[in-house]
Amino acid sequence: MFASGPFLFSRHVLEIWMHTFKFLLALLFVAVAPAFAAPPDALQKGDSGVVAAVVDGDTVRLKEGRLKDGAADIRLIGMQAPKLPLGRKGFKTWPLADDAKDALEKLVLNRDVTVRFGTVTRDRNGRTLGHLVRSDGLWIQGEMLRQGMARVYTFPDNRKLAGEMLALEAEARKAKRGIWAHPFYAVRDAASPSLSDDKGTYQIVAGTVKDTAKTKDRIYVNFGDDFRSDFTIAIEKRDWKIFEGSNVDLLALKNKTVEVRGWITMRNGPMIEATHPEQVAMQ
Repeated sequence: MFASGPFLFSRHVLEIWMHTFKFLLALLFVAVAPAFAAPPDALQKGDSGVVAAVVDGDTVRLKEGRLKDGAADIRLIGMQAPKLPLGRKGFKTWPLADDAKDALEKLVLNRDVTVRFGTVTRDRNGRTLGHLVRSDGLWIQGEMLRQGMARVYTFPDNRKLAGEMLALEAEARKAKRGIWAHPFYAVRDAASPSLSDDKGTYQIVAGTVKDTAKTKDRIYVNFGDDFRSDFTIAIEKRDWKIFEGSNVDLLALKNKTVEVRGWITMRNGPMIEATHPEQVAMQ
């Protein structure tokens, strides 16, 4: 039985006050929530503009149509969002590709952004390669990764902010946000016989290293007893120095639990060719 009279009134007022307090607290949290600002000493500042269109989960177009360098589109480097066909024949839409595009639209469409450059600034398709920072300081790559709408995807010539991006990805993976709740993007088991089915796809693979070997031209990190059929990481001689420069001893990975990301090819068994240390992490 509910109370009546003055007590009922005061209780009702208290409930209204509590709801109002919670709402104001939520607004305060949004107002003070930290933006993932790109460190100015790590990235070179480029052009600014207003985003007119979002092509997919990692590509945008500015209203002016072109930047000063002549490029029409900006590819957000350091991350890979689920892919849309975009006119490619036979290409199947990756799960959550539309969700990733929607997430990026909510972040940047009709908003002022500045491009910040890593090392290489253009790709073979003529797109500008860069990080995007919104006018309020929000680092777009960081926010997409935090939301679980993309995976970290670096190159040996564009590795800046990789550590920060991997940390944000790890946070989203732990919380199973976005793509990390979908089996399509699950971390693959290096010992799984079905790993060869992922040929031609970008994957994150984890397992215990059984052995390592060095030849004249390559270092091999083997995850099984039979290198002719089991999963392997291969590192070309031309890339050894970049690992050494980051104090990564590839030959010391034996018996370590290792995670590697990259495109799966078939050479004997399934293989990922690693070109830079951000692709390989000990667990």
